[in-house]
Amino acid sequence: MVDPIKDIARKRQTTGFTASEARDALVKKELEAERAAFEAKTQKLRALRLAKEAADAAAAMKLAAEQPAKKTAPVRKKKV
Repeated sequence: MVDPIKDIARKRQTTGFTASEARDALVKKELEAERAAFEAKTQKLRALRLAKEAADAAAAMKLAAEQPAKKTAPVRKKKV
């Protein structure tokens, strides 16, 4: 025979654990959603930064190509 007092205690214990597990699962899902949003934002910003750097590099190359070559001083040999 099952002792009714032990059965009630066991049900209360199980209910408490399942409620706690449910809260833990909900918190984990929320954290995962926040991480995913953060990663998406990071990827977007990284792509924008790389695009800007590429545009800046292209502009610098174009500017350098448009400027006339600089004359350099002739190299002198050292006297020994």
